[in-house]
Amino acid sequence: MSTKPNFFERAQAVARKIPYGCVTSYGAIARYLGASKSARTVGWAMNASHLDDSIPAHRVVNSKGILTGKHHFDGTNLMQQLLESEGVRIENYQIISFQEIFWDPSLELKNYSLKTQQNK
Repeated sequence: MSTKPNFFERAQAVARKIPYGCVTSYGAIARYLGASKSARTVGWAMNASHLDDSIPAHRVVNSKGILTGKHHFDGTNLMQQLLESEGVRIENYQIISFQEIFWDPSLELKNYSLKTQQNK
């Protein structure tokens, strides 16, 4: 008997696919999962993932490129430090050239569907 992944697990699976040096938004993940009004829930899923190093939650920011989840990371400016270690430029907690490094799961994962995995 298989269990279908819950929304948190599906959001975290999308986050695992964000390439090094790229970022996406809570809303972009929610839209990809077919729940466009669930950006906040994606944020909760990222917050719940901090004990799993395989989930790069630091690569998920708000729709303007602001590090709104920074206070959920341990340490001083850890979210920013992780992004900067990947070459992402940040000023005043906002990503510089956000659109240039933005990774849209709806475009990038169009041949891979986490949405259909929920039916397995």
